[in-house]
Amino acid sequence: MATAHEIDYKIYGEELQFVEIELDPNETAIAESGAFMMMDNGIEMHTIFGDGSQQQDNSILGKLFSAGKRLLVGESLFMTAFTNSGQGKKRVSFAAPYTGKIIVFDLAKLGGKIIAQKDAFLCAAKGVSIGIEFQKRLGTGIFGGEGFIMEKLEGDGYAFAHAGGYIIEKDLQPGEILKVDTGCIVAYTPNVDFDIEMVRGIKNWMFGGEGLFFAKLTGPGKVWLQSLPISRLAGRLQQYTYHRKEEGSILGGLGNLLDGRE
Repeated sequence: MATAHEIDYKIYGEELQFVEIELDPNETAIAESGAFMMMDNGIEMHTIFGDGSQQQDNSILGKLFSAGKRLLVGESLFMTAFTNSGQGKKRVSFAAPYTGKIIVFDLAKLGGKIIAQKDAFLCAAKGVSIGIEFQKRLGTGIFGGEGFIMEKLEGDGYAFAHAGGYIIEKDLQPGEILKVDTGCIVAYTPNVDFDIEMVRGIKNWMFGGEGLFFAKLTGPGKVWLQSLPISRLAGRLQQYTYHRKEEGSILGGLGNLLDGRE
C-alpha cells in the first residue's frame, strides 16, 4: 500500500518550466520555500518542520534532527505544505528557478530511493522523505564537485527535481562505465557506483579547462545528467562581468555601444 499521496501532475513550458499538481480532497504536496507559483482557491498553505513524511521521527528531537540535516544541504529548516481542503480537485503549481527542465521521479518504480545534487529538489507528494546522503569515499567527497553530502529522496510517490539546460536519462548496464563532468550529475539510483577519477596528462588539466577530476559512474542503474550546471552558468556570468569592468570607463562604454550591450 502506498504511503505517499497519489497526486496527478502536468508539466508546462519548454525551457522555463513549471509543474502543475492536481490534488484530490485532503491530498497534500510539499515544496521548498520559494518554489510556489499559483494555486486554486480551496488549497491551504502551511509551514511544516521537516518534510512531514512517515519516515520522519515525530518526536521533538526527531524533528529537530530531521530538519537540522536539511541545513547541511543548504536548505531551509522548514518546508511548505499545500493541502486541498475544499471540494473537488484543486491545482497548485511550482516553478523552476532557472532555465532548464523539470525531472519527474516515480519513486515506486525506481526502487524507492534517488540520490540527487543538493539543490535539485523542487516539490513532491506528501509522504516522500527528503534527507541527506553521505558520500562513501573520501576522495569522492573532496573532489567530486558536490562535496560529502548529497540529497536523498525516499518513498513511493512522485518527486520533482529541476536541472539546467538539456536533461538526459541513461540506463547503465552492469559494469558499464560513464565518465562525466562532476557538475553535470543531477541524480542517480543507489545501485550506481559513484567515484572520481583524475584527468590524465598534465596538459589536459592545465590547459583543457575541465579541472583535475571527473566523475566515474558504474552501472547497473539510472543516471540523470544536465548539460548546463547552474555553477557553470554563474561562473561564466561572473567572469563576463569582471572583464567588462576591466575594460575601462571610456573604451569600455564605447565597446558596450558597439556590441549592443548599451
